[in-house]
Amino acid sequence: MFRFILVSALIACVAATAEDAYATGSQFLDIQPDGQYQYRYDTSNGITGQESGYAGYSVSGSNAYYSPEGQLIQTTYVADENGYQPQGAHLPTPPPIPDYILRSLEYIRTHPQYDEPQQQQQQFSRPAASRGQKRIFG
Repeated sequence: MFRFILVSALIACVAATAEDAYATGSQFLDIQPDGQYQYRYDTSNGITGQESGYAGYSVSGSNAYYSPEGQLIQTTYVADENGYQPQGAHLPTPPPIPDYILRSLEYIRTHPQYDEPQQQQQQFSRPAASRGQKRIFG
């Protein structure tokens, strides 16, 4: 009986992974001589993506897939001189800045620091031993 359950579980695992391993899909790619491009792909297991841009300068796109829990995960993004900027409901967001920090930042902004005058460098004279007196060692 144990062997039957083990074999059944192995067959179920192979069947489940076989469906994802052989996902079919479609794709589109267009590259222009001036560096502009766009591409798009779709697979039978629900993965999609698209991107367009001007190579080396700016890019925008999106992708989507289903999580193991069955939830649709969608991400849109822009990558340009300001860096990579993804957006999606699944991405973490920072907590709000506490009010006391905002007040202290405003205080710092409205009260510039006092600039202390630069101290003059002191000129040190060389010791007497280096002004012509003979050294005893080294």
